Amino acid sequence: MRFEDLRERARAEWREFVRDDRSSIRVGSGTCGRAAGALEVISAFGDELSRRSLADKAGLVEVGCLGLCFAEPLVEIKDARGGRVLYREVNPEVVPELIESHLEKGEPLHRLALAVMDGRAANGIPAFDELPMIRRQVRIALRNCGHIDPSNLSHYIARGGYSALARVLSLEPEEVIDVIEGSVLRGRGGGGFPTGLKWRLCRRAPGDVKYVICNGDEGDPGAFMDRSLMEGDPHAIIEGMLIGAWAIGAREGALYVRGEYPLAIQRLNLALTQAQDAGLLGRRVMGADFDFELRLVCNAGAFVSGEETALISSVQGSVAEPKPRPPFPAESGLNGRPTCINNVETWANVPLILDKGADWFRDIGAEKNGGTKLFSLSGKIKNTGLVEIPMGTSLRDVVYEIGEGVIGDKQVKAVQTGGPAGGCIPESMLDLPLTYEGLAEAGAIMGSGGMIVLDEETCMVDMA
Repeated sequence: MRFEDLRERARAEWREFVRDDRSSIRVGSGTCGRAAGALEVISAFGDELSRRSLADKAGLVEVGCLGLCFAEPLVEIKDARGGRVLYREVNPEVVPELIESHLEKGEPLHRLALAVMDGRAANGIPAFDELPMIRRQVRIALRNCGHIDPSNLSHYIARGGYSALARVLSLEPEEVIDVIEGSVLRGRGGGGFPTGLKWRLCRRAPGDVKYVICNGDEGDPGAFMDRSLMEGDPHAIIEGMLIGAWAIGAREGALYVRGEYPLAIQRLNLALTQAQDAGLLGRRVMGADFDFELRLVCNAGAFVSGEETALISSVQGSVAEPKPRPPFPAESGLNGRPTCINNVETWANVPLILDKGADWFRDIGAEKNGGTKLFSLSGKIKNTGLVEIPMGTSLRDVVYEIGEGVIGDKQVKAVQTGGPAGGCIPESMLDLPLTYEGLAEAGAIMGSGGMIVLDEETCMVDMA
């Protein structure tokens, strides 16, 4: 099927899903939601809809994580009158009341209502975009998480998915690399190496056989950015890798995921099958003179596997041990061939950069730090969860505006960033900008984006 036909069919399916006179229930069922009881909530909704003979009138779907992990399980209900409300901490016992109040009567259940999803505050319920944890965010990598069914390829395509790839296949590879380089996108896995430069080095490296790899081995304590992306929007990662493969001249790739992420593995496997069946992977992608095979590789979860050369050893079936550099993977990586490795968040940004342009992405961030960065907030902070903010945002704004401060209104003692290789930033330095250079000057690193808030009662000796 031509991509244009696939896209039109997907858009028709999406219009049916979101039409004003149709009810829908979206349940956040990422790992965080499931840990809070989302699967039991889904089961309760299914049973209650059947009991009330509403199963054919209200679509019930699982979606990824919206990032508001402190309020899980999250449920978004849209009634046939068009009202969309997000509810917090939903449990099976309140499901009958939610259905009766919101779906049948069109009256939000105020005691559980967190936000209005489609406009301004109404009936005393704040707008989603005005929630403290949301209003400073710019959601690029997270653009689809919590809004689409990650197991439904049509949902991804209907919201613009694979359109960037369709355009890229009509461009010269060097033109694609120019866009990525101009965006100032840097590796979001922690090193911060310029992505466009890495792609160009790999493309110009000698040899006809080249590879792309997605590093999904997220091992920092308190880090769950990559996991949420893989669970909530797997096709964004696949599309990013396809674009990168076209740019550097690769025909094979590997999605490397830690074994402790069973839901991410499940959804990536399904997405790979869907893309293959739709002609988006394999031979003659979208009918173009471009073949690309992508396989999923699961590891045992060793922290060291996140290092590039150790990851390559693991993909090859060897012990995950780092090797001296140079040569760098862009020169000699998988099977001794030039290999481009980027992490999950980096790949997920690529399609939207090609959609909206280098200037758009670069101008969102700070100097030498284009775009946004995902951070997972945990520790002694009120609003735990996942946020995507412009590069250059101050750490103080993250803690006090987005996270709304420390539990019990205690004082912040420090914020630990960068995982085991990172450091603890004291309260006196919270005004520093979240850039690769800013954190390095403070003696810490950005890492993949884990951020653990420590309060005044934390013993730093125990922390160390």
